Amino acid sequence: MGYRREMELKCALLGSLFYTLIVLLYSGSFSFGVAQAQSATLNVDASSKSARVMPDTLFGIFFEEINHAGAGGLWAELVNNRGFEAGGKNTPSIIDPWVQIGDSSKIIMSTDRTSTFKRNEVALKMEVLCDINDKSNSCPSQGVGVYNPGFWGMNIELGKVYNVVLYIMSVDSVDLSVSLTSSDGSLNLAQHPIKAHAHQFSSWTKVEFKLKAKVTNSNSRLQITTSKRGTIWLDQVSVMPSDTFKGHGFRKDLAAMLADIKPRFLRFPGGSYSQGGRLMNAFRWKSTVGPWEQRPGHFNDVWNYWTDDGLGFFEFLQLAEDLGALPVWVIHNGISLNDQINPSSLPSFVEDILDGIEFARGDAHSTWGSVRAQMGHPKPFKLSFISIGNQECWNSDYKANYLKFYTAIKSAYPDIKVVTNCDGSIGPLDHPADFYDIHVYTNTSDMFSKAQLFDKTSRNGPKAFVSEYAAIGKDAGKGTLVAALAEAGFLMGLERNSDIVEMASCAPLFVNDNDHGFDPDAIVFNSNMQFGTPSYWIQHFFKYSSSAIYHPSAIQASNYPSLLASALTWENTDSKKKYLQLKILNYGSEVVPLNMSISGLETKISSNGGIKTVLTSGKLSDENSFQEPKKVIPVATKLSKAGAKMSDMIAPYSLTSFDLLIDGKNLRSII
Repeated sequence: MGYRREMELKCALLGSLFYTLIVLLYSGSFSFGVAQAQSATLNVDASSKSARVMPDTLFGIFFEEINHAGAGGLWAELVNNRGFEAGGKNTPSIIDPWVQIGDSSKIIMSTDRTSTFKRNEVALKMEVLCDINDKSNSCPSQGVGVYNPGFWGMNIELGKVYNVVLYIMSVDSVDLSVSLTSSDGSLNLAQHPIKAHAHQFSSWTKVEFKLKAKVTNSNSRLQITTSKRGTIWLDQVSVMPSDTFKGHGFRKDLAAMLADIKPRFLRFPGGSYSQGGRLMNAFRWKSTVGPWEQRPGHFNDVWNYWTDDGLGFFEFLQLAEDLGALPVWVIHNGISLNDQINPSSLPSFVEDILDGIEFARGDAHSTWGSVRAQMGHPKPFKLSFISIGNQECWNSDYKANYLKFYTAIKSAYPDIKVVTNCDGSIGPLDHPADFYDIHVYTNTSDMFSKAQLFDKTSRNGPKAFVSEYAAIGKDAGKGTLVAALAEAGFLMGLERNSDIVEMASCAPLFVNDNDHGFDPDAIVFNSNMQFGTPSYWIQHFFKYSSSAIYHPSAIQASNYPSLLASALTWENTDSKKKYLQLKILNYGSEVVPLNMSISGLETKISSNGGIKTVLTSGKLSDENSFQEPKKVIPVATKLSKAGAKMSDMIAPYSLTSFDLLIDGKNLRSII
């Protein structure tokens, strides 16, 4: 048994003991104890007559470029501002976070517009004044040049290989050293020399090589130095780990966490990010495709940082495919947060979106499909959902704009499902749509109450897409237990109302710990570590709900108004084994003795084929952290006596799942 696996088992055992301790402590804190507490009863009708198939896209994920989720996060590029474009097109410009090595008597740095790339013209010019052979102005021992710290430090790991690309031009011979070093430059982790005669770099030349790390350092930087007098231009400097998720450029540990919750769709590239604070800074898909060197990048003026657009339209489509999820594209409808296009310009925006759909779905020989094919994906992507804008229904021009996009999309691609921003849950829509978008951000107590949000919603007309939800506010902190449990109650309500709710995803998905622009989030990370908040772990309880069979259930618990339940049958697509899942949320402070009764089941439950999984903790305010990444995580244990009738103690403030094997002997935890 490996050390890591041994520690995981020990953590699981400690978690199980901790859960038992919680039940005993809570039961002992009330005057009559558990033995005298009134029982609750859960009745489940598992008959085929009352069953209902849930949507196959019920739960997915929503990615927004917020909190450095992509730039410096999911997208594995280690260099920040790799094309020197972040300072704007007017030169000379700032080059943050690049930093000069050497004082102005040794080197002068500036930007100019000499780049070989038409869409990103800015390049870095280094005039080296010192020389190792000049006693009057000798270069320092480490040389002069420039370094890039990445996004709050680069994570460089022993034995790992990193792909380096940079473009060089020089009027002189070149003698450069490209290295990965510690944050202060004192420790060399990997190094590569570049030596050439003047004529070899007289015009822009692409240089590629690999660096293999000799040391691990999670706060590293990239250095480009020289000790030779001359003038050198640099542009489009990239360092990418060679080992990424499915080889497509995504940071492996973060993408794996997404894959683990089995999302059925990926909504992208964001909400407000897709709009832009201003039109000039909106996400424009055509600027994010093609070779990465040719992408101009843009300023994310909603969340206030630069992105090189390495994570572009193509990469989002690729990520969805890699995760086995359907892409949901949030398009720009001509309305940004602070300005909008003149209606006379709308036809060009509509045409732009049709071009984007052709890029995703068109034949490899079509105008835009051929661009996709040249990027390495000749087969079309499965783009079948388009969301027209983000939260602009209040705008007086939204519906007019929407109808132009809707008509054009449906005319060219009648199978595409179109999402409107106008809320159809409060009354009939006055325009056609397949789905209506609704966002739910509220405090924890109100989030729990929204388990009934769709109970009385009309079943006629378009279905709901809850594209963004989160429990927020003081109680939610940066991702507390109580926030996660409140969201679990909301999601159980969505399961119950999945005849009208088609899709749902939480927000935000990621946060770089150095840029908490919005809290709480599902996944927290820095350069080398990551952990899931309780809200992330809650999603594991729902990852098999899409395509599952929903069964009506009823709780008789007059003394426990904060008790919710749901029941469904799901299938393990690998083993083809079926499980009956009972989820019970106790959003109250008392231990609940629960009797469970299942009727109408047409297949027997394996008596020793069951798993109980519980998520709880000692305090409602408990959060996970880098120091305690598994403080609040689900704990799974085998059930010794599973059957159509069972009894158990449901811990206070907990989510409990019973997964009962009903077809075979194999066991599989939901985690």
